Amino acid sequence: MRAGNGDSVVDGRRVALKTIAAGGLALAGGVLGAVPTIADSGLLRRRIPSSGELIAAVGLGTYHSFDVADSASPALEQVLARFVALGGQMVDSSPMYGNSEEVVGDLAAKLGLRDRLFLATKVWTRGHAEGIRQMEMSFSRLRTKRLELMQVHNLVDWQVHLPTLREWKQMGRIRYLGVTHYHESAYRELEVVLKGEKPDFVQINYSMAERDAEMRLLPLAQDLGIAVIINRPFAKASLFSQVRGKALPAWAAEFDCASWAQFFLKFILAEPAVTCVIPATGKEHHLEDNIAAGHGRLPDVRQRARMAATLARI
Repeated sequence: MRAGNGDSVVDGRRVALKTIAAGGLALAGGVLGAVPTIADSGLLRRRIPSSGELIAAVGLGTYHSFDVADSASPALEQVLARFVALGGQMVDSSPMYGNSEEVVGDLAAKLGLRDRLFLATKVWTRGHAEGIRQMEMSFSRLRTKRLELMQVHNLVDWQVHLPTLREWKQMGRIRYLGVTHYHESAYRELEVVLKGEKPDFVQINYSMAERDAEMRLLPLAQDLGIAVIINRPFAKASLFSQVRGKALPAWAAEFDCASWAQFFLKFILAEPAVTCVIPATGKEHHLEDNIAAGHGRLPDVRQRARMAATLARI
């Protein structure tokens, strides 16, 4: 449960909510062509170093939240529709996430949103043949012939899978390739992979509660020109537990922050090496809150230090 969302509404929040409302009306009327474009939304965008392509800096994770039995979930349909209406692009999934791939694929097809999404998933198995089988299944579940990003999940058998991903990229089946992990224990191996393989993307954990990536991985990725996706931005919701019942500092308005969720996400987005953060949610109001973090000002170095000090005192 989220805590302390605050009553004040800053300019960035107003822009985001107006965009949501406009997108919601268009979708309710079935006029998908009227959904605001990324440029219209005002959502922060970051450049993918290997190509120069711009992508919305706030994406959507699907771990747990999209793992439901029924792909026809009205709540998730609305979440995905609103996500696109807000200018969101990256939707990240994995075979590890139960039914998430199938649910995303079914809803994107139903809503006619495939071309508006930057679909990312992962290979999470061992062996060359098994990796190909699993990835082909992901294409089928996501109802697509081409994926924006395929990643090696948690570095599982990366030496085997990365050559396959390079072949598929050359063939045009995927546009980008990457590697992922969710824990600091893998950082040393990730460094080796980044230096030796130079993937287009690396996905790692980073939050106000888990800052080890600042020491080496984030600077390394920036130096090598590797895009960075951030998972676990709320440290598995532990950050919300920490601030439950606490008022958002009034000075957060200095960087257009109106909630604790935005506080945590803006801290991450202020790190220049970060390309996209992917908070997972299946709730529309949480989605709106998360996307609002990509609007307005971001904290500077001094403000980030104050944010960290404030959290440490709670």
